[in-house]
Amino acid sequence: MRWRRLLLGLLVAVVAAAGGGYWWQHRVPPLPAGIAYGNGRLEADPLDIATRFAGRILELRVDEGDMVKAGQVLALMDTRDLEASLKKAEAQVEQANRTIVEANANVAQAHTQVVLAQQQMERAESLLKNGWITRELFDQRRQQLEGAQAMERAVNARVLAGEAALNAARHDAELYKVHIDDNTLVAPRDGRVEYRIANVGEVLPAGGKVFTLLDTGYVYMDIYLPTAMAGRVRIGNEARILLDAYPGRPIPAKVSFIAAQAQFTPKMVETQTERDKLMFRIRVRIAPDLSRAHAEAVRSGVPGVAYVRFDPDVAWPERLQDTP
Repeated sequence: MRWRRLLLGLLVAVVAAAGGGYWWQHRVPPLPAGIAYGNGRLEADPLDIATRFAGRILELRVDEGDMVKAGQVLALMDTRDLEASLKKAEAQVEQANRTIVEANANVAQAHTQVVLAQQQMERAESLLKNGWITRELFDQRRQQLEGAQAMERAVNARVLAGEAALNAARHDAELYKVHIDDNTLVAPRDGRVEYRIANVGEVLPAGGKVFTLLDTGYVYMDIYLPTAMAGRVRIGNEARILLDAYPGRPIPAKVSFIAAQAQFTPKMVETQTERDKLMFRIRVRIAPDLSRAHAEAVRSGVPGVAYVRFDPDVAWPERLQDTP
């Protein structure tokens, strides 16, 4: 019985020694004094693809998980009512053009009447001076001239009214074209479709969401650092992100945001101990070109650790150096 206890103790000692050796061999060396770190999750900016006007979904061209490019058509809304209104506005444009042509012809005709009446008036004035016509005939010639001039002003006004109607019809047509274009939902940036929120045939209100995209050009991780370290961090400091899914592949990044107010603390800080509890949110962002180049690997919510180097004279540890 005694030898069994001795054997068990020896076995435990061997296992403990082996475990200690493994831990010593694989332990993570401490960080230099100029580098801080915090836990976080990889995030990408969400972009809601929503309708501008109320309407029915006619067609969906992508689905969840699809990679899309900026400007790519994602969905089409039913625009038959807008297209009918556009045809009506275009017909009004044609009608206004014909009205203007007719009005311009009337202007030319009215102008010839004014010229004729002016000539008759001048002859009548000369004849009246010599006493060859009566005053009554002279007055008739003057009334004819004034009537022709009034008619000319009226037809000129009709031209202006026709041009105004033409401009209004053109603006209506342009507005309907804009509305039709807005009912074609396109991707504002490169990204991945994270959620499909609506389906074909659904009637959505103005602002109704159809998709949610992840902007693969804006990928970041938010971490929280205590006051002593956050106070030394600056916008633009170099950083590294190590994801749990890829522990041996540090991702280069930079500090893009530092919160102006602390979190996780009481409103009134009175003691040194409470001041030590102050935590500031720090955003570490991956360069847009790098995140776009690896867009297929971007996964929102993947946990990891972000390391921030606030002392530029400190070298990155070997495990955090850039990998080819």
